[in-house]
Amino acid sequence: MNVEEFREYCISLGDVTEKMPFGKFAKRYDSILVFYIFNHMFCLIDIENFHFVNIKSTPEEIDDITSSYSSVGKPINKSMKHWIQLDFDGDISTKDILEFVRRAYEITYTIHAK
Repeated sequence: MNVEEFREYCISLGDVTEKMPFGKFAKRYDSILVFYIFNHMFCLIDIENFHFVNIKSTPEEIDDITSSYSSVGKPINKSMKHWIQLDFDGDISTKDILEFVRRAYEITYTIHAK
């Protein structure tokens, strides 16, 4: 999977917008692409270093993912509560990563649907 295929998948989830909002805070964040539903983040990637994705999750699901896979880490911004980083080149299949992204979308959608 490449960046554009990943982006197309996220957009296909419906009512998704994308922005690159973090460059205004520091130049090193210029390449962070964030996907939103209802103006709330559910997923972000670094388009220049496309080796991982950060997704929103629940504490329970983060525990499950962390105990099931070794290629997980802390989110790009360690203050992001209820987020987890998934490495593309590890033991998580592309299919599972996309399922976790869809789940992040659903979590955010459910919380913020009006």
